[in-house]
Amino acid sequence: MKNYNHTTYAILGILTTECKSGYDIKQFMDQSLNHFWKISYGQIYPSLKLIVQDELAIVQSSSSEGKPDKNEYHLTSKGIEVLKNWLEQPIEQIPAQRNEILLKLFFSRYQSSKSTVSLLENYKQKLEDRYKTFITIEQSIRNFKDTGEDTMYWLFTLDYGKRTTKAAIEWCESSLEQLEMKKGE
Repeated sequence: MKNYNHTTYAILGILTTECKSGYDIKQFMDQSLNHFWKISYGQIYPSLKLIVQDELAIVQSSSSEGKPDKNEYHLTSKGIEVLKNWLEQPIEQIPAQRNEILLKLFFSRYQSSKSTVSLLENYKQKLEDRYKTFITIEQSIRNFKDTGEDTMYWLFTLDYGKRTTKAAIEWCESSLEQLEMKKGE
């Protein structure tokens, strides 16, 4: 069986929801998966073309009065089978992290303590904003009654985002405390 990139598998998964157009897929990504998987418009349409070409989905044109026609993608039984097969495979590796704050902090000996503190405080604020966004998303998922069997799994991924963000906030606080103690020496 042919292997696809993770973006293709993500789009196959999204096509199991009510999202059927490229635009809907991007909206779904931005509103639910963005905290752990990012896909640009530039990745969506080539992936959809490949999915149709490999008969994992069919494309149908739909029209609504007063709106331009749009292509809607529907998984085939082959597409569902490919998705299921991928889901049942073990993960290939623990995700590698590329984190600009850690890179800058690693070399912070070459900037002022004030700049390092500012860097950490700014990062902490962004993390706190992200955490609030996660809370809002969680409330939205819990209030939306039509998610069916997906709800529990969506909440698992959201919980991961909340926990890692909370840990990063605590790390910022600890690092700032240590910088403050060093300053007092």
